[in-house]
Amino acid sequence: MSDTRTVVLVEGVSDKSAVEVLAERRGRDLAAGGVSVVAMGGATNIGAHVGRYGPAGHGLRLAGLCDAGEEGDYRRALERAGLGSDLDRSGLEALGFFVCVADLEDELIRALGVAAVERVLDAEGELGSFRTLQRQPAWRGRAAHDQLRRFMGAGGGRKVRYSGLLTAALEPGRVPRPLDMLLAHLPGGRGR
Repeated sequence: MSDTRTVVLVEGVSDKSAVEVLAERRGRDLAAGGVSVVAMGGATNIGAHVGRYGPAGHGLRLAGLCDAGEEGDYRRALERAGLGSDLDRSGLEALGFFVCVADLEDELIRALGVAAVERVLDAEGELGSFRTLQRQPAWRGRAAHDQLRRFMGAGGGRKVRYSGLLTAALEPGRVPRPLDMLLAHLPGGRGR
């Protein structure tokens, strides 16, 4: 990280994968721009990472991505680090922190649409497994979008596996706002 000037703090490896895949699709070399994406192993680790990389630590520029449910954790950590006070969503965005509604998988499924996500599952040989989940009593009759979110969260490593694949399948104009805004905020600009 010796050439790093900006650290992007994300909750997990799946978020890191999505950011890196989108950057690559847009011809952005994050490392060459001095940007490192750090998967924190959960949103509750935000305070420690802001302390390590932010003003009281390495003094690097910070940015990030979080789920709506963890927005408060991010806000409090940034405020404790002296990066703002009484931060609201627009204040977070001004600092380079963008919030996914409800989470990144939700954003990607909405951006792609159910049919496109199912095509990705089919290409990976998992459409049959998804259909099995749809037939389970607890999930039968629920919206396909909700079933897909559950499917992504179930099973070893699906979130990590599919975040990059779903990001790669996005049409250029259909990138979820938090991902799009995060990349635009990083050194090197929009790069499409």
